[in-house]
Amino acid sequence: MTDSASTAAANKQRNRNRLTLVLIAAFFFVPMLVAGILRFTDHHPAVTRQHGELLEPKPDLRTHEPRLADGKPYPWQPQARVWRILVAPKADCREACVKLSRELDTVWQLFGKDADQVDILWLGAPPDGAARPVSLRVLTDSPSLRAQLPRLNDPAGTPVYVIDPNGFVILRYAPGFEPGGLRADLVKLLKLM
Repeated sequence: MTDSASTAAANKQRNRNRLTLVLIAAFFFVPMLVAGILRFTDHHPAVTRQHGELLEPKPDLRTHEPRLADGKPYPWQPQARVWRILVAPKADCREACVKLSRELDTVWQLFGKDADQVDILWLGAPPDGAARPVSLRVLTDSPSLRAQLPRLNDPAGTPVYVIDPNGFVILRYAPGFEPGGLRADLVKLLKLM
């Protein structure tokens, strides 16, 4: 009886040890299996996606040296690592552009210590009442620059673009976008630099 009791106890302990080993292995391998399935089926968690539309191919604005409203050049200067938010509204944009300027001002202010790494470029004169943050650079209107911006003449309103420090347009935000999405995308991009 003692022999069968000790055998049963040994079997019970062995089964418990095997179960523990299987659970430990599952703890490590199941997340990798799920990640692999998500990766190969092109499913990505929402936190890794950008809010703006990623442009492919990325329009290259390096050949277009914009001019500030006072006639001075606005050089791209990639070594400065400055990101740009570009607004190229139609000439008759009034109330919607004032609202957009205030939203962009708020986005810019929320960058805090990184605010000096972001310029807001406004193509043409901003309307009366528009917010004028410190980072605002008013550019003279340029048909050649406008021609490089994808789907600029959107009937829904004014799109906004993000330009990397080198002068490539990388993101487009459709009219009526959520300003928080623009800020979130730029925060991620600023961390990369």
